[in-house]
Amino acid sequence: MQNSEFNYFKELLEGRKKQIVKNISGVNDELSQLSSLELNDEGDYASVNNNSMVESVIVQQQMDELKEIDVALGKIVTKEYGICEMCEEKITFQRLKVKPHAIYCVDCRSIVEKTK
Repeated sequence: MQNSEFNYFKELLEGRKKQIVKNISGVNDELSQLSSLELNDEGDYASVNNNSMVESVIVQQQMDELKEIDVALGKIVTKEYGICEMCEEKITFQRLKVKPHAIYCVDCRSIVEKTK
């Protein structure tokens, strides 16, 4: 991979990282506001509880993606970015454009998904 490609993906990953941090902060603010509400009946309580659980799951998914992005950014520094962790072949540019923090090529990702 050329330096210009490393820089392209670094910018892409850093932009996504900023967006995720902003999203997580917003959700945490919402959860704080929900917990401070005075609830009048069981319906209100159930609604707030349901929203809190859904948003907590979303935050967890985004935190997982954030970890994957940090790993990818580390691989850019060491010039190991874009190499499949299973077969050690190059991950295609198109796949990295769609999922810049991918650790598997398309074929190996299929294998991993089938074995889960």
